Amino acid sequence: MSQFENVTAVKKANIYFDGKVTSRTVLFPDGTKKTLGIMLPGEYEFGTDAKEIMEILAGDLKVLLPGETEWLHIVGEGEFTVPANSKFKLQIDAVTDYCCSYIAE
Repeated sequence: MSQFENVTAVKKANIYFDGKVTSRTVLFPDGTKKTLGIMLPGEYEFGTDAKEIMEILAGDLKVLLPGETEWLHIVGEGEFTVPANSKFKLQIDAVTDYCCSYIAE
């Protein structure tokens, strides 16, 4: 899906790591939400409250998922899922465009 219809976009940006990771929240009529964002090169660690599906639209990154010892390398497009109430690490090697879906369980 290359675009979203009938949604509400929150104007205020979510800004992390001194502006190196930013996103905007998109709210859907059914109550679900997604964020659309950009990550600049660097190393980051994030925590989750809900299950997250990270869709990489463009970029070059490595992700270390909870409980894993090997980094997953994504170049171009890709996707990974992070469980609720966990942490994951990212190594961003090139500007990365992403869409994050938050899944209630």
